[in-house]
Amino acid sequence: MLDFFAKKLAQVLNNHKQENNNDTDPMQGFLKVGEYSVGAQENTPDGGNYTLTVYKDDHGILHQALSPEESDKLAATYVRRFDSRLGRFRAFQNRKTGIRYNVTDYLDNFLEQIKPQIRSGNNSINIGVLTDTHYKDTDSVDFYGNNGLIHVREFNHLEKSGLLHLKAHLGDWIDGSDAGLIGESELIKLRNSFKSTRTPFAIIKGNHDENDKFDEHHDLKASFPENEFEKIMWPIMYAQKELKYISRYHGVAYFDKDDLRVIFVNTSDVPYILDEQGKKKYDTKLTLAIREDQVEELIEILSNSSGKKIILLSHGNPINRKGGNALKYNGRSLHELLVAFNQREKGRMHSHNVPPEFTLSNDFDFTNVENARVIAYFCGHRHVEDQFRINGIQYILFNCSALMGPGHALTTKYNKNWNRQIDDITEFAGYVVNVDLVKSQIQVFGYGAASFKRVFSI
Repeated sequence: MLDFFAKKLAQVLNNHKQENNNDTDPMQGFLKVGEYSVGAQENTPDGGNYTLTVYKDDHGILHQALSPEESDKLAATYVRRFDSRLGRFRAFQNRKTGIRYNVTDYLDNFLEQIKPQIRSGNNSINIGVLTDTHYKDTDSVDFYGNNGLIHVREFNHLEKSGLLHLKAHLGDWIDGSDAGLIGESELIKLRNSFKSTRTPFAIIKGNHDENDKFDEHHDLKASFPENEFEKIMWPIMYAQKELKYISRYHGVAYFDKDDLRVIFVNTSDVPYILDEQGKKKYDTKLTLAIREDQVEELIEILSNSSGKKIILLSHGNPINRKGGNALKYNGRSLHELLVAFNQREKGRMHSHNVPPEFTLSNDFDFTNVENARVIAYFCGHRHVEDQFRINGIQYILFNCSALMGPGHALTTKYNKNWNRQIDDITEFAGYVVNVDLVKSQIQVFGYGAASFKRVFSI
């Protein structure tokens, strides 16, 4: 099986390299200033006839602009510039939206491939999943940068198919390494790009979303005020009529579709405590945790979940494949609560050797719940694809959307194997997850630097 996977991965990577040369992007060869008529043979958008204008800006950098032949040639629809670091033009982007048409073509093809494999009808639910975009204020061609915002905008293209019932970003929206005001601006841009009137959406907090990476690198006071992420990101999530919740304080909410219930959990539930120098007691980036108030809401939701098959979504995985605690505090306790729910138990949660801020003392009673079960847990954070099943709960980890070039120390082995490149389809990663309660299976379809298909039994 490993040999088969290795051969398939090598084949995919070889195809990616072929797609990135001038055979599939003939307009790379137009380097002389002027106007040219181009069409399908130059791989124009939808094979249409366009005027290609090549010009230099005030700094002598070459640009290309595509305008439909019948329109005003000054009103370019797609633009791109020559990048000396790459020795080629970057991918064309829509001038208004910033979306690359070669990516939307790729995503359309991806959707056409997966649609025949998804049963429509009752209790067949599709969830779009994106995680770890690590948006950062830099024009990087091989690592985290402003490509993170582009990935969010292009992920939204999946909505146009009408296939999704829910979409979720699993956290680490930003890298958290820019100054506070910049980080806040980045969150606002991401929020405005991700929100939707077409598809219900989940906004989940990641461990980088408190901007603690900037504070660590500069040894400064907290660059985000208390609840900054929450104030910027959560109001639009909680305003959706399709979502239900106990309160709006902790990031917990749930979405029902037929007999499936999807619950959102916050694994970056860390108290905001400053010392005399204005520095945080707990670095959220390093302190993944859940606390008592959030757990109380989760217990209340679970207690009223009769007749539901349940999937939980969060940024970090609460346990690892050996069953050990994968959060700083209370990850194993969360898993044990879910097992107690599946076994219809009654009891009290306890914490051992944790600071007082993370002590759990919640009572629970699931003895009256009928015909319900936690079937799966989705998460990101690890920048890999992984899966393991413990106590009947299927844990599924999703790869990061953020570009992780092979030459960086933080790049995981999984992403080094993809040899991810800017403007190639390995640049990004995203998923459509089909949960079919009738067939008792979960299908995970990935695009970009992701496995095309993984299947799990419920």
